Amino acid sequence: AGHARLAGAAPGPSLLIGVAMTHTLTRRALTALLLAASGTLALAQAWPNKPVTIIVPFVPGGGTDLGARLMAQKLSTRWGQSVVVDNRGGAGGVVGADAVARAKPDGYTLLVGNVGTQSINPVLYKKLPYDPDKAFAPVSTIAELPFFVLARANLPAANVRELIALAKKEPGKISFGSSGNGGAPHLSAEVFAAMSNTQLLHVPYKGGGAVMTDLIAGHVDLLFASVLESIGHVKAGKMKALAVTTTVRSDSMPEVPTVAESGLPGYESGSWLALLAPAGTPKDLVDKIAADMKTVLADESTRQALIQQGAIPRSSTPAQLQTLIDNDRKRYERIIRDKHISID
Repeated sequence: AGHARLAGAAPGPSLLIGVAMTHTLTRRALTALLLAASGTLALAQAWPNKPVTIIVPFVPGGGTDLGARLMAQKLSTRWGQSVVVDNRGGAGGVVGADAVARAKPDGYTLLVGNVGTQSINPVLYKKLPYDPDKAFAPVSTIAELPFFVLARANLPAANVRELIALAKKEPGKISFGSSGNGGAPHLSAEVFAAMSNTQLLHVPYKGGGAVMTDLIAGHVDLLFASVLESIGHVKAGKMKALAVTTTVRSDSMPEVPTVAESGLPGYESGSWLALLAPAGTPKDLVDKIAADMKTVLADESTRQALIQQGAIPRSSTPAQLQTLIDNDRKRYERIIRDKHISID
């Protein structure tokens, strides 16, 4: 009976005050959320109102640098603001990536990364100055980068079969350069050597431009490098493209066979380019930049510029880019472990 009377009784003053306070707090919380959301949306709509910097974590001249400069040009036109490429080479891309990880998350400092910076370095380096899982906000892929198996112009091998025969005849004497120990070009060559049962001599450099110069000069015998950065030299006769590392031939030079079809079945390798922002960049702003990337990469002039340089234009959502990064990290983790590759 006591419970019945209490349930039916009129609410006392303290209960009314509590309800009123709860309603007030709820309204304030909702107001705060709406203001935050509107502020983020306003930021995305107003952005950019000053120059944007794209950090390339490698020295000038490599495939990542070339792709970034094309994107900077196209995005500058779309945004009506200067987009500046800032090369911060060092430690296989770690120096430049760290600069972006530490940047203010306002969209004005972006990173053009690749499979090396985002998927390989977190496995290759025992300790990084940033948490690779938390430091970046994926934005969009830019392009896939098939590699060529490149040889100095006077190497006595015209195709993959002849290269394998030459390497077996002279174990450890055929050298291959790379843009750095543990990078995608290095790992691509190591996988090639393992699958072909050959011994190749690795000569690491501090960037793609330097090793390309030495291949042209004949100081190294081989180089696994993106079609994007090497196609001009191949067409000029400064080096030979023995094969392309992807499962299909490159549209830019369809006469060059794949590694798999020219003597090493099952072989596949390559890289990609992607745009990332510092972690904490507002989602609406990340989505806006991703949408702008999709528009730019759908433009026929942009597509043709990438294709002519040997790249395959490819935009994505932020979530799709994250999946790509995660999957490639798992794949290269196996290669690094099996080949006992480490940074000295």
